[in-house]
Amino acid sequence: MATAVIVPVSAAARPRIPAPPPASLAPPTPTTLRSTYEANRANAAEASRMADAHGDRSRAATDRWLAAPARQLLTFDGRGPGRTVEVLGDLLTADHIAILVPGSDTSLDTYDRFHEAAAALHDRTGPDTVVIAWLGYETPGTISTTVLTPTRADGAAPHLRAFVRELRGLVGDSTGVTLLCHSYGSVVCARAATGLDDIDDLVLIGSPGTGADSAAALHTSARVWAARGTEDWIGMVPHTRADLFGTTVGFGPDPTSPSFGAHVFPAGPAGHSDYFTPDSTALKNLARIARGTPPEPSDA
Repeated sequence: MATAVIVPVSAAARPRIPAPPPASLAPPTPTTLRSTYEANRANAAEASRMADAHGDRSRAATDRWLAAPARQLLTFDGRGPGRTVEVLGDLLTADHIAILVPGSDTSLDTYDRFHEAAAALHDRTGPDTVVIAWLGYETPGTISTTVLTPTRADGAAPHLRAFVRELRGLVGDSTGVTLLCHSYGSVVCARAATGLDDIDDLVLIGSPGTGADSAAALHTSARVWAARGTEDWIGMVPHTRADLFGTTVGFGPDPTSPSFGAHVFPAGPAGHSDYFTPDSTALKNLARIARGTPPEPSDA
């Protein structure tokens, strides 16, 4: 870990993709939700035109895909790696909402796989549950120094916390809200959860650690769940934390360990990118938690 901090990982710099600034919008209300979606789709369409003129056909295609009439975007920012928050389902009629928070290497350029995970969960939960794909921060690269430190998570947490509170204001107190946090996203969620009483369940999957020593140290009223697939390489990552040259490296205890104190549930033979595979043990149990029911106690 010390080497990873001291020796920077070199990568070819990608030219920044031009895009308009995000639409300037007030937090949505039941009467403005449709116009919020429309404004962000229009922004994505303009970003597509600008990316196409810049010669980035791949980004232009992604932006155009997100600008399709059926897409429900609460936010969109096509600049740089890009950010967007997409709703799958009807927010105003949902009994439950699951917010997916991604880990490393998730951007507009890889958004298709994140959307695929959200869609698989939504298919499993059914129409009374909304799934929100929250790409609301610049994720670290898997092969980078930033993935070993909480810096990106510290920057992302206030945005996630504000989003959840705005969402609660939109849907009211009776709707169940679950945070489903994958890999580095579990560090983001742990930072955001402190003092946040607007969520019912906090789910940590494939987590490298949270930066907290226990579930109680997260200081959240939410039920804390954790799972790791038997084929997930994250289990081989040392669950340690150290201060090196003024930088915190690592995220501490394994959330699936008994001493951490989370409710551990089975994820079957899932690898690190397999938690949302259709018909998998992991997806079945994630869907149950999102619907407000306990996961199956075993793989049987």
